Amino acid sequence: MSIEIKIPSLGESITEATVGTILVANGSQVKMDQEILEIETEKVNQVLFSPENGELKLDIKEGDVVKIGQVIGSVDPSKATTTEEAKPEVSEKKEEVKTPESQPVENKPPESAPPKETADPKQEQESSSLLDEVRRKPESFVEELRSPISKKETPKIEKKASESRSEERKRMSKIRQTIARRLVDAKQTMAMLTTFNEVDMSAILEMRKKHKDAFLKEHEVKLGFMSFFVKAVSSALKAYPAVNAYIDGADIVYRHYVDINVAMSTERGLVVPVLADCDQMSFAQIEQAIVNLSTKARDNKLSMDEMRAGGFTITNGGIFGSSFSTPIVNPPQSAILGMHKISERPCAINGQVVIRPMMVLALSYDHRIVDGKDGVSFLAHIARLIEDPACLLIDL
Repeated sequence: MSIEIKIPSLGESITEATVGTILVANGSQVKMDQEILEIETEKVNQVLFSPENGELKLDIKEGDVVKIGQVIGSVDPSKATTTEEAKPEVSEKKEEVKTPESQPVENKPPESAPPKETADPKQEQESSSLLDEVRRKPESFVEELRSPISKKETPKIEKKASESRSEERKRMSKIRQTIARRLVDAKQTMAMLTTFNEVDMSAILEMRKKHKDAFLKEHEVKLGFMSFFVKAVSSALKAYPAVNAYIDGADIVYRHYVDINVAMSTERGLVVPVLADCDQMSFAQIEQAIVNLSTKARDNKLSMDEMRAGGFTITNGGIFGSSFSTPIVNPPQSAILGMHKISERPCAINGQVVIRPMMVLALSYDHRIVDGKDGVSFLAHIARLIEDPACLLIDL
């Protein structure tokens, strides 16, 4: 009896999905828990697995839109083949085919030398007369040779269209469609404003250099920059609750918890998993959570709960070399923080010019809910904690 393959529940708000890459051809033999195909939603991609050993039958194709609970195929265990049965027969004798490329050089037959020609006395006499003529009138001989060459037309080189003007069309994934729609909506509906601040990264760099080995040994995870920024943003969200709020019709909804989304780039597009209640997490817990989420994002194994919207987003374009950008707020959030690469620059400190590792921070926010004073103060609060990370430990 065949076992049905159904589209599983993918979250309360999701009613349909799109069939992505089919990993196993229809009619093939599959094993239990083998990956069969990917399904795409507006939030996350998910892989479907074979429920049993047997022959796979699929009733869909790539790009089809399917409903939650829809039967898309089956696996027939009665048609499962063993390893011995599935092994293809191999002929005992194989005809060896040699190509010019694979044939050893020493096995090539030697080319016969061209026969030696005997000199013709008459031709030698004509050649001698021509040589004497060139010596007497070299100008006329050169002009005679140049004339036919100048009359020759330059050959035209035609390029094949396939060599320089090719195109490729690929279907946009559900995730990328959703990102595109939401970002365009945000630009059209929000009164978005971006403010900038520079932050000196010397203290964090020194702290990481001093404690990175002990931190790794104790917690089995590296001490990165993101945990400092997550802790600093968590503190700022509590100090400026309007940044952690959102507009719902004619109401402003204030969150009394801190959930921060961290943007991660994958081959399938940008994903923004959430660090829930990160204000209650230690540095080690934040770093471990980020490693775990980034691994799942790479392997396309993020759950719907891990992809839910938080109250704020941090994105780090600096890992790709960005020095300056204006990030776009992802509704219903009201703000997003953009980190950038660290660059050594001359700074005036106590009347002296010194070289310091500086980073530009960019805060984009919805001006309908966050006033300019709060937006600027929020970013200054983060910069202060990053420049003096000891304040994070004593809650200042």
